[in-house]
Amino acid sequence: MAAHAGLSPATDGTVVAAAEYDGGDMDCGSGLLLALTAAVRGIEPGEVLLLHTREPSVLADLPAWARLAGHNLVQVVDAGEGSGPWQLFIRRKGAGPNAQPSGLVPETETPFSSGAAVPLGSRLWLYSNFHCNLACDYCCAASSPKADPRLMSVELAAAATAEFVAQGGRELYVTGGEPFLHPDLLELLQVTSAQVPVTLLTNAMVFGRGRRRETLEALDREAVTLQVSLDSAGPGLHDQQRGAGSHARALAGIELARGLGFRIRVAATYFDSDVGHADDLHGFLDGLGIRTDDRLIRPVAEEGFADQGVHISLDTVEPEPTLTADGAWWHPVAVTNSNLKVADTPLPLAEVLAVMRDVVAVQAAGDAQGRSVFRCA
Repeated sequence: MAAHAGLSPATDGTVVAAAEYDGGDMDCGSGLLLALTAAVRGIEPGEVLLLHTREPSVLADLPAWARLAGHNLVQVVDAGEGSGPWQLFIRRKGAGPNAQPSGLVPETETPFSSGAAVPLGSRLWLYSNFHCNLACDYCCAASSPKADPRLMSVELAAAATAEFVAQGGRELYVTGGEPFLHPDLLELLQVTSAQVPVTLLTNAMVFGRGRRRETLEALDREAVTLQVSLDSAGPGLHDQQRGAGSHARALAGIELARGLGFRIRVAATYFDSDVGHADDLHGFLDGLGIRTDDRLIRPVAEEGFADQGVHISLDTVEPEPTLTADGAWWHPVAVTNSNLKVADTPLPLAEVLAVMRDVVAVQAAGDAQGRSVFRCA
């Protein structure tokens, strides 16, 4: 999402841009807001960013965004005859969200949080990898045995965690794919959990023996919690969405991990038509002795393999910074959505968080005025 560097004069020669960004057909709700925020942060206060767009709604939305963000929309050029494409020249100011302190943004509710809502900056997600032994119908990350692993290095995980903790971060979530397929998972978890408590998301199916069993047994029970995916009390729904026999293997994994002294959380993912299974699942978890506050019921996101579910945008999910080997994202369920990519590189984390805070500040300013600022259809 970096702007294209270089000088670009306006059509009439009165405005010169320090950088430019091609927004294509994106609107402010579907990804342009994130891209613009990152691009404007790439220039100095007082410099101008040239935005190219073919989306007519941007002409209505950009003045509101610029005003709320403390910038100045200095010129709009129609390269066509009233139908675009358009060039918008935005001068970065020193005021507005770009001047906000780097403290935590207040907590808000989200159906996709991993528990209680938390302030932006206190929780970080790492995708250790993207390949998986399963190919679940609703996987937001489009993980499967055939997926590109996109392995996160131990060095990147350690550096990201160190920066996160230095900025006041309090909890780290490591997910995939199936993290136990990462060849260096033990070292990755050792260097991260030594700095901050870690919750590791797993389907609990592959750590029963061999090297992965050794990895499980070597983990610090006080520093690492396992969050296991389990969608139903019996095998019916779970196996339907995850594959035959997966329910029995998940239960065996839960039993093994609990026997080794791990705290177990259970997360179920439901389409709207499946929420009736929740009561049975809660009863089943009562019998297993899984604490109520260690259970999470979440909806399917319309991302990855899922062609239905909750529509994901800046408006429907609160920010939970998420790092992969090749970028940073608004939320862990959005890692297949290019419109919600915050940066093309995962570090520095400080810049990732700064972009997200700028966006949240603009959203909050719009909400405070009692109006919807951006078209997000």
